[in-house]
Amino acid sequence: MHPLDSLGLNSSSNWVKENETWELVPRPDNRPIIRSSNSLMADAGQAVELQIRAKDEISNEPSSSTNTIQIPETNRYRWWFRVVVYIIFLLAGQATATLLGGLYYDKGGNSKWMATFVQSAGFPILIPILLFTPPSTNTATTPPPATTLFLLYLFFGLLLTGDNLMYSYGLLYLPVSTYSLLCATQLAFNALFSFLFNSQKFTALIINSLFLLTVSASLVAVNSDSDSSSKIPKGKYIIGFFCTVGASAGYSLYLSLLQLSFEKVIKSENFRVVLDMQIYPSMVAACGSVVGLFASSEWSGLKTEMNGYEKGQVSYIMTLIWTAIAWQICSVGILGLIFEVSSLFTNVISTLGLPVVPVLAVIFFGDKMDGVKAISLLVAIWGSVSYVYQHYLDELRLKAKMRVLVSGNDGCDNA
Repeated sequence: MHPLDSLGLNSSSNWVKENETWELVPRPDNRPIIRSSNSLMADAGQAVELQIRAKDEISNEPSSSTNTIQIPETNRYRWWFRVVVYIIFLLAGQATATLLGGLYYDKGGNSKWMATFVQSAGFPILIPILLFTPPSTNTATTPPPATTLFLLYLFFGLLLTGDNLMYSYGLLYLPVSTYSLLCATQLAFNALFSFLFNSQKFTALIINSLFLLTVSASLVAVNSDSDSSSKIPKGKYIIGFFCTVGASAGYSLYLSLLQLSFEKVIKSENFRVVLDMQIYPSMVAACGSVVGLFASSEWSGLKTEMNGYEKGQVSYIMTLIWTAIAWQICSVGILGLIFEVSSLFTNVISTLGLPVVPVLAVIFFGDKMDGVKAISLLVAIWGSVSYVYQHYLDELRLKAKMRVLVSGNDGCDNA
């Protein structure tokens, strides 16, 4: 059988000369080159090569094009695995830390700076992981100067200190369910900062989501009388409301600037970068909280606070320890999602976990869930789902563009 016939070509064509021999020459990409012995001898040894791509259904062996498709698929599965793990860290850590923070205040804790301290004091548990995580082997990008990294860690650490303090005031002066609903406003703030710093575009679904989340927060604000069972004066309730909203805005700014730092300053792709960005700013934030604890003289009342804790001294210490650990787990999930996806996606996932906390707060802390708060919860979920659906549409458009690019490349190869 003539070699050309096996490739679906007609060996009796006019350009196939009689008594001419042909051979299949392998190439690195497994595409056969048909080389004519007569053409090798013609024109002082100049070779004329005909490169023909064999069809997959004809070839009995898998071509390298199949392998090049499988490798990105494997990487994609690994990427999804990392994303799922980070989502679990974020949701589990966020719910646990918020409930333990509410338990601390509910059972006799009263120190705002101690609640601020534990939000960043758990970073030492990540140091062993950092030591066993290999540094980046990518030599394509130059690491930023040590001075730049120091200023970056210092800035994010101080930003976290102020943000954590506002969250502590909000959790002290608001019921856990109300506090969690107000935290949903961080998605709206994040959309604004993503538009300013991360080139995020506004669509109808995003605008709809922002409107719904604003309505949700407004319902909570005008419904302060329904939380009278918490015995919080109206003035402190207002302080807690604005501190929680301000903390949500500050945290959204923190997420957007983190994404910007990963893209423009650090430019490295490994888990060690995520750990560095969590450990060093947390160290700065913990030191700032200690300074605030002593400057406010709250440290002098910690022993009395521990002795008067309703669950006992051991429970007091364990509540603080596990709160610190939960916040670190949550933070690793947040930074990992920012690194792998975006700050906007991270906030979407964080907001999706908020409905869990009010329900658990009603069960464990006896928070009141009246009609207005229930409507606020449903509106917040609606706004979050609107945001998620927009992200889903963006993913579909991206896949469509990738298919067009692949088809275009195949067309160029065929040409």
